Amino acid sequence: MSSPSVAPSYAAVLRTPHALRTFAAALLGRLSYGVAPLSLVLAVKAATGSYAVAGTVMAVFGLTSVLLSPARAGLIDRHGPRRVLAPMACVYAVLLTALAFATAWPGAPGLLLAVLASAAGATTPPLGPVMRTLWSTLLSDRPLLQRAYSLDGVAEELLFVTGPLLVGVLMRVTVPSVGLGVSAVLVLVGALSLVASPAVREYPVAGGAPKTSASAASAASVASGRLGRRSSRSSRLGLSGLAGLFSPLGGGRGLRQAIAVTAGLGIGLGALDLLVIAFAEEHDAPSTIPWIMAALSAGSAVGGLAYGAVSWRAPIGRRLAALAVALGLVVAATGLAPHPYALVAGAALGGLFVAPALTTAYLIADESAGPGARTKAGAWVNTAFNAGSSGSTAAAGLLIGHMPLPALFALAAAPVVLSAVATAPTFTPGGSAERA
Repeated sequence: MSSPSVAPSYAAVLRTPHALRTFAAALLGRLSYGVAPLSLVLAVKAATGSYAVAGTVMAVFGLTSVLLSPARAGLIDRHGPRRVLAPMACVYAVLLTALAFATAWPGAPGLLLAVLASAAGATTPPLGPVMRTLWSTLLSDRPLLQRAYSLDGVAEELLFVTGPLLVGVLMRVTVPSVGLGVSAVLVLVGALSLVASPAVREYPVAGGAPKTSASAASAASVASGRLGRRSSRSSRLGLSGLAGLFSPLGGGRGLRQAIAVTAGLGIGLGALDLLVIAFAEEHDAPSTIPWIMAALSAGSAVGGLAYGAVSWRAPIGRRLAALAVALGLVVAATGLAPHPYALVAGAALGGLFVAPALTTAYLIADESAGPGARTKAGAWVNTAFNAGSSGSTAAAGLLIGHMPLPALFALAAAPVVLSAVATAPTFTPGGSAERA
């Protein structure tokens, strides 16, 4: 990564008109996603007395949330946040509340809980992709947008640390199902505050355009054509429209690289969660597990802030490949640690590359997609990461005990490195990279 120069502070991002208000609303709603999963597992376990039922309900919730994420984002690209995000958040909050009531008493039927969890996962509002699209609308300056995405990624990382801590506080004073109710309130207030922001008026919509400028209208028109002349905002979503939500986005090599690398990152980091637990238990040091995971999150936060504060001259696709390879190598080397305390240092070092890599992937997705498909493009990147993480966690659980842990760490690192190498931009003899 060549010749970086120091960029202005993050304060410039938040001083942008409407940015602080919009960002704060999105963060409030996204805090729900740090509270809901752990609350759901604990509440279902308390209601049914079964870890198997709790795991199944959580898996159903996660799968429907991940698999339908592009469809939900596509609806917002088509109709805009005000017409879609608010009702979606209301339905999601109602379903979380229903889960809270269903798990408040012992003996709740597992099938009922699975159905409610599946419906809740299917209606999870894509607040993260919407906020990233709003950043690209609020900020036309690319270095500022990079810092905004870094700030967004670091804040999201901290939310997923804060959420479980909030659940822990609630557990001391009340029953687990209350956490689901708190999650419902958070997402509803956050989503409604977000759509009330003036920034949402400029949101790019497929088949339509913001009315602020002719250039914006032209860009949206081009995007609409590239997406197959989808119907206008006022049309109803039939079966063909639903299929269109899952259709290829275009975006070329850059978007394919972003999706492939984030899938690799998800696979590596999803497996790492279980491998850390197995490593600590093998060394009779389970108390180090929270410290290792905290070190990963802290490293990611520091890396994200540092990365966003620098104006990089290296091509963006080349940066993504380099960050992913660096993370993969650190994960592989971490498996050779002699003691869990050494794993703390390895996790912190690896974390330095996590938020920068995800930030870069979202920037590539934003550049590659048209104005009417940015939410969907970001959601595909997000889905790739989450799907990779979910699948690798299950696979790691099957392999632990059948292979040496250092080999499993290396196996977890392999998809991260291979996805980066396979999709890295090629270079001409003169040294210039293809456009990512």
